Amino acid sequence: MDTNKLIEWYQNHHRKLPWRDTKEPYKIWLSEIILQQTQVVQGLPYYQAFIKQFPTVNKLAAATEQQVLNLWQGLGYYTRARNLHYTARDIVTNYQGLFPKTYKSLLKLKGVGPYTAAAIASFCYNEPVAVVDGNVYRVLSRIFGIDTPINTTEGQKYFKQLAQDQLDRQQPAVYNQAIMEFGALHCTPAVPKCESCPLLSDCIAYQTGQVGNLPVKLSKTKVKHRYLNFYLVKYKNGIILQKRESKGIWQNLYQLPLIEQTNKDFPTHKVLTAMTGHLDILFDNPPKLIAQTKHKLTHQHLHINFWQIDSSHKPKNYVPVSKLKNYPVPAVIAKFLENNIL
Repeated sequence: MDTNKLIEWYQNHHRKLPWRDTKEPYKIWLSEIILQQTQVVQGLPYYQAFIKQFPTVNKLAAATEQQVLNLWQGLGYYTRARNLHYTARDIVTNYQGLFPKTYKSLLKLKGVGPYTAAAIASFCYNEPVAVVDGNVYRVLSRIFGIDTPINTTEGQKYFKQLAQDQLDRQQPAVYNQAIMEFGALHCTPAVPKCESCPLLSDCIAYQTGQVGNLPVKLSKTKVKHRYLNFYLVKYKNGIILQKRESKGIWQNLYQLPLIEQTNKDFPTHKVLTAMTGHLDILFDNPPKLIAQTKHKLTHQHLHINFWQIDSSHKPKNYVPVSKLKNYPVPAVIAKFLENNIL
């Protein structure tokens, strides 16, 4: 692969992004964590909001987890946010507020895997270690015509070594940015710009008509269907919110009272009576179904019913509508509240 052509393409076509104008490890780390499982167009406003509220790792470490989750709301994959906060405190407490300066030492940080460690090490410290993300897998698999599945141990090991072999060791930061940007903007998944590709003469996939078949990825884990019933318990100008203490995708976020079913049937009167008794609420009329939606996650499809209950006295965990913005909630509940309460 002609790395000079790749870098020349990058210099002429790359996007102007705030984390590319700095070598501060805090800002690079923050951007990389946000952009895991998130496209740039969606992640950019979150990055800007975090930098505004927490301009340094010390400021982030001093925040509460609720403040961090609230700012993260809508990005999904909330484990990233919890790890972000934990690691900020770890750096302040155990590293004197300074990020480790090598790839191997960066890997010791919670939530920092090989890709993120390579990005920080190369962008900030010019360490010659290659990044391997979805864009890199796609570019390399097409250029070299590799059909080894990228989500297997064998494939990951092979592509990691190939990426390291192709790395421009004199300018690893620029090269790493270039190959990722090339995959994001030019060698795209669905409609790659092959006819204007500067690497066309090197591309085995193009020469063999395999561009649309590469990279190869094995089928995902079977999707699990879950059936959730959330209850909008209203009392005057407020509702009930409960904090999720158990581990899971929404750990430590707030939610409406929940009954989860094993099937799509509505909760029985007996179940509803038990739930309302547990919440210690009194109501005159039965719950009213006011909205239904589906929420798709990587390995789960959530089938959600929203019910309304009007309580005749102030319940536990009562939150005035004016205070709802202070509580981080899952995106699907935030959207519901925005349409029905706020």
